[in-house]
Amino acid sequence: MEAHRAENDAYENYDEAEHPGPLAYMTKPKFHPEKETKRKLALMPLVGIGRRIKFNWLAKKRADIVQDIANRFGFKIDLKKKIYDMSVSEKQTVEIIKVLYRGADILILDEPTAVLTPQEIDKLFDVLRNMKAAGKSIIIITHKLNEVMAISDRVAVLRKGEHIATVNTSETNEQELTEMMVGKKVSLNIDRAEPHDVKNRLVVSGLTAVDADGVKVLDDISFDARSGEILGIAGIAGSGQRQLLEAIAGLYKVKDGTITYFDPNKDDAPVDLRSKTPVQIRDLGVRLSFVPEDRLGMGLVGNMDLIDNMMLRSYRKGFMFLDRKSPKKLAETIVEELEVVTPSTHTAVRKLSGGNVQKVLVGREIAASPSVLMAAYPVRGLDINSSYTIYNLLNEQKEKGVAVIFVGEDLDVLIELCDRILVICAGRVTGIVDGRRAIKEQIGLLMTKTSNEVDENQMSIDDLNDEQDNGNDEGGETL
Repeated sequence: MEAHRAENDAYENYDEAEHPGPLAYMTKPKFHPEKETKRKLALMPLVGIGRRIKFNWLAKKRADIVQDIANRFGFKIDLKKKIYDMSVSEKQTVEIIKVLYRGADILILDEPTAVLTPQEIDKLFDVLRNMKAAGKSIIIITHKLNEVMAISDRVAVLRKGEHIATVNTSETNEQELTEMMVGKKVSLNIDRAEPHDVKNRLVVSGLTAVDADGVKVLDDISFDARSGEILGIAGIAGSGQRQLLEAIAGLYKVKDGTITYFDPNKDDAPVDLRSKTPVQIRDLGVRLSFVPEDRLGMGLVGNMDLIDNMMLRSYRKGFMFLDRKSPKKLAETIVEELEVVTPSTHTAVRKLSGGNVQKVLVGREIAASPSVLMAAYPVRGLDINSSYTIYNLLNEQKEKGVAVIFVGEDLDVLIELCDRILVICAGRVTGIVDGRRAIKEQIGLLMTKTSNEVDENQMSIDDLNDEQDNGNDEGGETL
């Protein structure tokens, strides 16, 4: 996480009273991966050119101070571990300790749990409670209302840049917060119908792929996606989710394994997708709606308007003259049904907000009536109302007999929406669980396994250590 604070003077001693650090805002990680943790933390104040020079013999003393901070607030960290060997949660820990070392009294955490497992979230919340008890003030920016209710003392609600209200957490609930966020009553229930007429539509077996450096990003992946069913994919960010979907869509080179598609238009005749081009795969009805951080980097052209972006999927069907009426109608339908905020359908996509760009992308792929729909992070950055609209659209596709593959970040949504959940870690499948019987802690453990060490049939809630110390309620406050 990148940390910013009001003053950056290098400190000879850690003394909050003498060197108050009023504010730390934490977003995305920025690291020197070759450094040891203790050097990263102890020497960070020295990186500015022209600042007071400190001698290396102070590093050991500072490492002791860092360890004292870790012990005081309950951080678990190995000061000798290299940054590049750390998990995401460990890197996050380094950044939080760093700003505490600099004396920050107010921490602003932007989506701190986005890529953490349930167990790691519990540990983070324990630490935040300890910091609150020590008098720190913490502001958490998050869209996960269950976490808001679990960790905060007060909640400030914003809508379209306007402050709506600030309420005590103990005096509100998720439904009320949702209505304030959206401006109208919203149902927070996902209707999951029982699958019917289930058939194998896509079978992946022994799929293996390597990156440009020869490192395995997919390691012997095997699963099947069935018509009339939603298959969820859970995993820590960077576990191979993107490469898996791109490999199925023909966009990522595969080293070994098979990808078989059963064509519903030819009596479920098997088709080897590895022998097809991306355009041929798309024409078969296998659609990929991937929403990366750069939403314009895949599937949409920023300088084109909404109508032209609709035409990207249909212009090859034209002969001499292009049909703009159908794409225009589709663009207008998407704008209306998904509540896309845009001056008109002739507005360049790059001028829209990230969330509205996302609605255009997801809406276009769903409108193509696919037989296999792969939706990766389709609600990333969307408000609650739009998110539930997308969930309902996916359920509608399921009802139509589409095999839906849904990659998500919110385990609560995965459990509530999906019929089965495939868990992936470091490019390997570590388990496939029934969405109706799955529990978050079970999936969280599978997300951190590096091999098939867990027999899903033998795992039970009794094996999970999810006891949580609520900490001392006195001291600072969490907003």
